[in-house]
Amino acid sequence: MIRTRLCDLLGIDYPIIQGGMAWVSTAELVAAVSNGGGLGIIGAGHMPTDILRQEIRKTKELTDRPFGVNLMLLTPHIEELIQVSLEEHVPVVTTGAGNPSTFINKFKEIGTKVIPVVPSIALAQRMEKVGADAVIAEGTESGGHIGELTTMVLVPQVVDAVSIPVIAAGGIADGRGLAAALALGAAGVQVGTRFVCATECTVHENYKQKVLGAKDRDTTVTARSTGHPVRVLKNRLTREFEQMEKEGVPVEELESLGVGKLRLAAKEGDVDHGSVMAGQAAGLVKNIMPAAAIIKEMAADAEKTIGKLRDIITAGNPIKV
Repeated sequence: MIRTRLCDLLGIDYPIIQGGMAWVSTAELVAAVSNGGGLGIIGAGHMPTDILRQEIRKTKELTDRPFGVNLMLLTPHIEELIQVSLEEHVPVVTTGAGNPSTFINKFKEIGTKVIPVVPSIALAQRMEKVGADAVIAEGTESGGHIGELTTMVLVPQVVDAVSIPVIAAGGIADGRGLAAALALGAAGVQVGTRFVCATECTVHENYKQKVLGAKDRDTTVTARSTGHPVRVLKNRLTREFEQMEKEGVPVEELESLGVGKLRLAAKEGDVDHGSVMAGQAAGLVKNIMPAAAIIKEMAADAEKTIGKLRDIITAGNPIKV
């Protein structure tokens, strides 16, 4: 079995954590991932505070294993979501779209592990200095809000720059991706798009089928002009958004176009006019499986991949391409 220091840090069996996807990673999926030996993460997004509290408590009812909450720092009522997470003593908190340094100590005081998502070396180093337990180096291949650097380029540079565990994210959906991340020096991986097609994921069936039908070039990045680029699957909404960007429509109008669109796709199943957030790894997702089976398959395939590489070195055989 593959075991890294991330497993010891978080109390999990496999170095695999599930991405905190708003409107997608609810208690059912989160508990299934944690029960399967990984770390499930509730996607708080713009969730009302009472709903987040319900999701945390429901997760606790469904699993006695560690789990986490992802806090998106751009959320208008983020302070309230932070307070709920503190009051509920969430075991792990991951953060995105901002710098969590102002509240890291509050979580550390109650024993919560804090793991920020970082798109650069500079932010990774800053997070280590303020006490982060690990960082998620997320490449531009990821679904949802993204940075500029690719996973292949970002991860090894962050690994070299910090001493805390680095979790690779972006473009990882199978065991080969896990093995590659470990080769780059990561202590584990964050997986989002693959878990959209977990049996326990409560996202609308249309959303899952949209991911299953995706090919290698079916994602696009919208909202670059707003300063908050988002990777999604192409549809009628993305074409409208891209046309408006070309026409130089004001940022406020562009942002208003996106309001409520993720929920429209994830909960109501409108994958034409809704925002279907997914990473470039969507093309690797071919079936719907229980979360525990996804984790075990990834781990087993990673071991096989590492074994093949070991055989190549031992046998002294050239790598055929």
